[in-house]
Amino acid sequence: METAEFIHALDREGRSLAAAAPEAGPDAKVPTCPDWQVRDLLRHTGAVHRWATSFVAEGTPAPRPLGEPPELDGDALLDWFREGHLRLVGTLSAAPRDLRCWHFLPAPSPLAFWARRQAHETAVHRVDAESARGRAPGDIAGDIAADFAADGIDELLRGFHARAKSRVRTDEPRVLRVRATDTEDAVWTVRLSAEPPVTARNGEGDADCEVSGPAAALYLSLWNRLPLPAVTGDAALATLWREKSAIG
Repeated sequence: METAEFIHALDREGRSLAAAAPEAGPDAKVPTCPDWQVRDLLRHTGAVHRWATSFVAEGTPAPRPLGEPPELDGDALLDWFREGHLRLVGTLSAAPRDLRCWHFLPAPSPLAFWARRQAHETAVHRVDAESARGRAPGDIAGDIAADFAADGIDELLRGFHARAKSRVRTDEPRVLRVRATDTEDAVWTVRLSAEPPVTARNGEGDADCEVSGPAAALYLSLWNRLPLPAVTGDAALATLWREKSAIG
């Protein structure tokens, strides 16, 4: 996907999140994030949007901590969220292609990284907002384009879980395969060991366990918003994913 497509997705998903949140209400529980109410979801996502904007707008070359959101609630909180989301979209849209700033996963450019990361960040939290107003995540998966979902799987497996922070590890080498059944060439081979996972986008070799399903369902399940669609082989590896893959 191109950077402009990610910015478009970010715009769409943020607007959808902002529309779902007041329908649920600030006190509503978020079933996909059991410790949160909708106000927590808006505060977190709004803070992330402002954090991302700061790197792009200022060309910040080094990491900085995520800022604390203000103690707003109700309409004021929703307005704050919308303002930050629109500023992020506008900042990314206006940023030069040769932008230089800090980013934390491999990418063709810092601009490509931030557009992609914030599109997926916002899409997953839009699912959280929809779940808070009573929609089942399985139904919401139908709103997510397969190519976008496959890209999100790729970012998660080859980006986040390639880092030393990943806790998805095994004492002995094992192989987990992830296969999107509705998207061409969307197969990943995840080699697990006592070191960080090593993932290649291919279906080469034998696997101890395979997780498969439509790309959107896989996307949400690998982000722990849905049960894994289908598991064959050693289900203990699928259980390991559920227990250890959360991104902090």
